[in-house]
Amino acid sequence: MKKITLLLLIFAFCNTYAQQLTTEEITSEALNENRLVTIKLPSSYERSKDKKYPLLVLLDGDYLLDPFAGVLSYTSYWDDLPEVIIVAISQPDRDMDCEWESESGLPQEKGEKFFDFIGREVVPMIEKKYRISPFKIIAGHDVTAGFANFFLYKDDPLFNAYIMMSPVLPAEMETRIPARFKAIDKPIFYYLATADGDVGRLKNKIKVMDENIKAVTETKFRYLFDEFIGESHYSLVPNAIPSALYHIFSSYQPITSDEFQKLAAQTSGYVQYLEDKYDMIERDLGVKMTVRLNDFKAIEAAIMKNGAFGEFRDLANVARKNYPKTIIGEYYEALFYEHTGNIKKAIKVYNNSFNFEEIGGITKDYMLEKAESLKSEM
Repeated sequence: MKKITLLLLIFAFCNTYAQQLTTEEITSEALNENRLVTIKLPSSYERSKDKKYPLLVLLDGDYLLDPFAGVLSYTSYWDDLPEVIIVAISQPDRDMDCEWESESGLPQEKGEKFFDFIGREVVPMIEKKYRISPFKIIAGHDVTAGFANFFLYKDDPLFNAYIMMSPVLPAEMETRIPARFKAIDKPIFYYLATADGDVGRLKNKIKVMDENIKAVTETKFRYLFDEFIGESHYSLVPNAIPSALYHIFSSYQPITSDEFQKLAAQTSGYVQYLEDKYDMIERDLGVKMTVRLNDFKAIEAAIMKNGAFGEFRDLANVARKNYPKTIIGEYYEALFYEHTGNIKKAIKVYNNSFNFEEIGGITKDYMLEKAESLKSEM
């Protein structure tokens, strides 16, 4: 059943995202050849002219594009994960592209050129041509996953997040990557996956690297390791993709039921929590977004549950900032006055809402009914 669900995620939106694909041929000075890249733009790209999107670079783009695009199309439809711009790099000879020297464990010859092609040609071209946020992700499988780790060897890594699915690890990488996490002074998201049916020589080194990473403390990296039971070197991929994306974009998701339970256990600070959540989304993911209406409702419920009615005034200010022409700011200000004992002021604000647009089930009729109900209680 799990595999069927994953396949549905991957293919449910094929018709939609196929219409958003563009294939470009890059004349590469680094590679001294032409190379195809496929670009998938988000469905909102043409409508939202000022919006910027995270960038996802896929190595092994010939076969990783469809599963990544399917999952992201599905999850962004429900606003569970953000929309991203995907760039899938075609690799007719992936082993040559990812060539490294066996003893030093560093890129050599074609591998050095392919590394430069990604960092100096592909990413700058996409940044120049499309609206890219500062947040960049790279993903790969087996040899390309191991190769993608080389970007972490740089003092200022190009990518903010790394999806490593059953990586082939060059010499000493299982110790070098954990050491780099100690030295890098910016948030890094890192996802590593294997399976109980993975290739033995790969799995053994992956598990050593996992242990070494988990031993690192006091760093800014955010790490998740998966070992999928009953899967192989190949079948782990469709399982790893949603797990990796949810790990990287965990802060983006709406307030969950578990998150609400922890929040509601606090005695104050609900509105500050909401503001901090969206500040973190913008800071960590480069995604500036309007506060979701469901998140307003969650904060409202926490305030009501704990009787922290003074916070309704702060919530009204946040609501007006995010939805300035709508009724929601008046709603929360009226709740503030109603629950802090200033009934006359509450009635006035409820009645004043007639001048604003309705939103999220908060209607003008409802606001007027609230005013009349308070009048009858005076």
